[in-house]
Amino acid sequence: MHTKNASTGKHFAPTSKDAGDIKDAATSEHTARPKKRRGKDILAAILAVVGIVLLITGGWLWWDAQSQYNFQAETNEKLSGYAKVSDDGSTPPQVDWARLKAVNGDVCAWIQVPGTPVNFPVYKGATNDTYLRTNAYGSYSIGGQVFLDSENTSAGLTQEQTIAYGHHLNDGSMFAALAKMDEQSYFDSIKRVWWVVPIAHDDGTYGQENFLCEPLCCYRVSGDDKTVRTFQWSSPSEFHSYLLNKLSSAETKAANADAEIPSIEHVLTLVTCNYTEGEGRTVIVCNPTQQTTQDTVQY
Repeated sequence: MHTKNASTGKHFAPTSKDAGDIKDAATSEHTARPKKRRGKDILAAILAVVGIVLLITGGWLWWDAQSQYNFQAETNEKLSGYAKVSDDGSTPPQVDWARLKAVNGDVCAWIQVPGTPVNFPVYKGATNDTYLRTNAYGSYSIGGQVFLDSENTSAGLTQEQTIAYGHHLNDGSMFAALAKMDEQSYFDSIKRVWWVVPIAHDDGTYGQENFLCEPLCCYRVSGDDKTVRTFQWSSPSEFHSYLLNKLSSAETKAANADAEIPSIEHVLTLVTCNYTEGEGRTVIVCNPTQQTTQDTVQY
């Protein structure tokens, strides 16, 4: 084969070296294409594996979360069987304290908020972490138990402020319903809160002290706020000033809250998480308006 030189117009014959170069170039081009395809195939395979792993991980996390919520619901259902509550919430829960204390001696009260799912035993641990993620049976539980602040000396509303905590779970259980009390219409729909405390008799039977409370106000604080955990003040006037201060920043309140505060001697305060602005706390202050004593429980 002869090739014409474009600059000189002369014909020349390719050498063996030229032929080798042409052959090498052709071979290199054909070799490069399969390598590129193999690279794309490997990348696609890696992405497919990653996708499958993510799907499996997501599925496992969903299953694990559902399992934990189901376990919590089973525990709540089991414990709710130790108390009888009226359909309209007009009478206090009647609690089988002997059987409940046989399950866990740390039980110190029962709380019911008629019109909501809140109907739980209350426990007091050595610290506020004791029942944060542990249930009454000693097992890990995502919602733990409703618990009394470990700084409170008793559940009987003997201090000026008694505080109980409950989780705000995504399935609406524990104290989740109380977080909605920062809406005035919902706050107004909650008319009463029952707080019931056991009375042990010498013969091993139990009576109970019944506190009927009315929601006074609801305010929100940051998760690191330290002012909520105050239990006793040096004088009634300081206590009332504290309540008025909280009332001034409240999201919702009872229509007669300002007039009621000067005569209040004790409050029951319920605390749960809110996720309105990060991880804050919703705090509901309740005013005990009636106290009755039962020597025997009508369980």
